[in-house]
Amino acid sequence: MSALPLLLSTGVTPLLAVVRRFDPARISEHPLLFGALGAMVLLILCLAFVGKVPLAYNLRNLMVRWTTTLLMLVAFFVVVLLLVGMLAFVNGLEALTNNSGQPGNVVVFSSGANDEGFSNLALTEVSNVERMEGIAADESGQRIVSKEVFVIVNREIPTPKGAPSRRQFVQLRGIEDPQLAGFVHGLKLKEGGQWFSEAGVEESAGGAEGQPQVVRQCVLGNGIAGELGKDRPGGQPLGVGELFEMADRSWKVVGILDSTGSTFDSEVWAKRQIVGEGFGKESSYSSFVIRAADVNQAATLAKSLKDSKEVALNAMTEQDYFQTLSETSRTLLYAVWIVVMFVALGGVFGVMNTMFAAISQRIKDIGVLRMLGYSRKDVLMSFLLESLVLSLLGGLLGCALGLLLDGLTAKSTVGGQGAAKTVVLQFVVSQEVLATGLLLSLLMGLIGGLLPALRAMRMKLLETLR
Repeated sequence: MSALPLLLSTGVTPLLAVVRRFDPARISEHPLLFGALGAMVLLILCLAFVGKVPLAYNLRNLMVRWTTTLLMLVAFFVVVLLLVGMLAFVNGLEALTNNSGQPGNVVVFSSGANDEGFSNLALTEVSNVERMEGIAADESGQRIVSKEVFVIVNREIPTPKGAPSRRQFVQLRGIEDPQLAGFVHGLKLKEGGQWFSEAGVEESAGGAEGQPQVVRQCVLGNGIAGELGKDRPGGQPLGVGELFEMADRSWKVVGILDSTGSTFDSEVWAKRQIVGEGFGKESSYSSFVIRAADVNQAATLAKSLKDSKEVALNAMTEQDYFQTLSETSRTLLYAVWIVVMFVALGGVFGVMNTMFAAISQRIKDIGVLRMLGYSRKDVLMSFLLESLVLSLLGGLLGCALGLLLDGLTAKSTVGGQGAAKTVVLQFVVSQEVLATGLLLSLLMGLIGGLLPALRAMRMKLLETLR
């Protein structure tokens, strides 16, 4: 009995999350989706109330032929769960890129570069950029420009002695002013953490022969903290004060970013000079992230930077930059629909085959119904209603289990124009995803049940009584 509250909470929590996100206004944004779903539900109600064959007859047949009923439910359930899961993944990927760009921010790369992974900005270009008009300033008059270095580190994962070596790619961002960068990117530290110091290093116990060792300070995104902790005993995320090894150096976690839902959730932040010196970027930056003085003029500032004759730069609003990274989610969405359509097509044929088999077992029932005075149309409506009700139940079951995926995390990549970044995303089961899954199930029931129902309607009375 003790497992029951846990099971209920596991199912209720994602349901409440979806309910909290439910927005009636978004129904009007997808009129075809919700209109089609409403039409299907209306069709079921019409068949139930207009049809003359008693509903008790359909219910009894479903219960007596429970194996056939179960097979059809499983077919609808599997297809809907697959669709909900894949769409929730794509939703999470899209939400990740959409939530990362801050209104009013402009990202500056070197001329010809469209991503910070390929950009090299000279240190001397900072002053040229800061002289541009339209850049916001803080209370001291300093221009709000976050100067950053971005590198990808091939980190060796600690393994037991004798086990094969394993590696992972870690995204490391060098930050010149962590508090300014946190403000520009709209990120704060979780309670108990702090930004790395001006030096970016500190002494820590645990060196050779008990001597203190110099460790590099860093701040972790919430997602990468979990990834780095997976290979430790217990698999708990890294926390403040803990050490880990990367690039033959020891790193100390001094803070955790409250970054869930953004691409920065998968990054390690450290002092820019340390990252630059250690990874071949000591004399250059990867990007400048600028806050525009007027949020509504960010695009204008980006254009003036890009078109400037004094500096050779490429600039775009941060929101536009992350939109280019969302190309991955759009490609995945097309792939999802191709896979689902093939699976749904197989499901339709499966439902059709099962319904034809059910009709062959009920030929005499059809004859008795006709002898009792029920018309061919009544028989058609009765069999079609059975198929639609089963598709509705299977779809609801698939959506209910799909709710458990809401909030689960997974690793993926985002990228566009040749660049790619590894990210930790959360599945997002939205009202549109659930509506799409339910509509697909009902369409499968309609298409898969229509031909068998037409066959039952066209059977001659004498044939059914042989």
